[in-house]
Amino acid sequence: MADTFDLTVIGTGPGGYVCAIRAAQLGMKVAVVEKRAAHGGTCLNVGCIPSKALLHASELFAEAGHAFGKMGIKVSKPKLDHKQLMAFKDEAIDGNTKGIEFLFKKNKVTAFHGTGKILGAGKVEVTPEKGDAQVIETRNIVIATGSDVAQLPGIEIDEKQVVSSTGALELAKVPGHLVVVGAGVIGLELGSVWARLGAKVTCVEFLDRILPGMDADVAKNFQRMLKRQGFDFKLSTKVTGVATSKKGVAVTVEPAKGGDVVTIDADAVLVAIGRIPYTKELGLDDAGVAVSDRGVVEIDDHFKTSVDGIYAIGDCVRGAMLAHKAEDEGIAVAEILAGQSGHVNYDVIPGVVYTAPEVAAVGKTEEELKEAGIEYTAGKFPFMANGRAKANQITDGFVKVLADAKTDRVLGVHIIGHMAGELIHEAAVLMEFGGSAEDLARTCHAHPTFSEAVKEAAMAVAGRAVHM
Repeated sequence: MADTFDLTVIGTGPGGYVCAIRAAQLGMKVAVVEKRAAHGGTCLNVGCIPSKALLHASELFAEAGHAFGKMGIKVSKPKLDHKQLMAFKDEAIDGNTKGIEFLFKKNKVTAFHGTGKILGAGKVEVTPEKGDAQVIETRNIVIATGSDVAQLPGIEIDEKQVVSSTGALELAKVPGHLVVVGAGVIGLELGSVWARLGAKVTCVEFLDRILPGMDADVAKNFQRMLKRQGFDFKLSTKVTGVATSKKGVAVTVEPAKGGDVVTIDADAVLVAIGRIPYTKELGLDDAGVAVSDRGVVEIDDHFKTSVDGIYAIGDCVRGAMLAHKAEDEGIAVAEILAGQSGHVNYDVIPGVVYTAPEVAAVGKTEEELKEAGIEYTAGKFPFMANGRAKANQITDGFVKVLADAKTDRVLGVHIIGHMAGELIHEAAVLMEFGGSAEDLARTCHAHPTFSEAVKEAAMAVAGRAVHM
């Protein structure tokens, strides 16, 4: 092409499209390269957005079937229209991906559809599904290609009987028995969807706990709640084989440290053991871009790779694989390229598990504080003692605030409960400003609200919670 762009972003997931739009706002001439027909990456097409649509619908289905009568709402037993459920999910995808397309046009971002390959600093080759490849001349490149499903060695994913998170969003019917391999966020969320719709769910996890990386106290309590919902957990257990047939799927498992093999008969298996950076086909080796043994693109503190003019963000670089982390990095690198001081505070990145109840966290866990030798005080408040939660009879869970024992600065907040994913953000704002537990405790919260539990947990740090 004759034109030269100031910036070309490869990948239009949350990190990529936000980076492109912010760069355009800052006056740059921007191009994006996307291999999918629709923008939005994994998140909008086969991840965050469709899964949340199914989580929402399945939660209402379960509520109508089990909770309405208690509130005096008499309805017949709900029936699932599977085809319409999938249509509801697809509508969520379509609305969001078209929204990005609109934003690109509004901000004069030029979009190229095809597989992007870096030929070197300043050159990106785009190969469409049909037609000839073309080369984009650009001053800067941002790699925002996200991540892909991690494979379980020896297990073939056919997206019908043995599915990844992508196939789990498209199951042709509710499985009688779903085996979930991996007790992380993705496995528990998608397992929850099908459990609420009637599936028996067995979760097999190699580690001795669910939600690795989250606060152990939270994970332990959350596991109990999921068991009450019908989840069966086989922890410290590894999958050794998966055999498919017309009758179903036979999953062989054994203790993680070795032992007797057991076979679990299922209708479908979801492999959810994590995700890996997606960097193949990019030509990084030939371009001289350093990549770790795990496929992570190596960057400095300003997102620059080993090659001048080439940057990387999101799931394909170090740190948590979270859409909002990628978005903040996208904004930061765009601002750095514009001569501003883009920055991401990695100590205040919230994480949410969108089950029912939700689980949310920001900052350090108790285990991390102990390992670092930091003295802390914990304040904990149960939703059972919260007026709004009691009135709505949604009392599962608690709020826990961790504060520095000497300075009272809040170092971490962990929530299990209704709307935890929304409640966590006042803690995030407080921590961005270096606030203390007392600051949070002395902030007036409206009554009756679930957020009062956050205030009471902060009060409990100093041993002065009122309602327990």
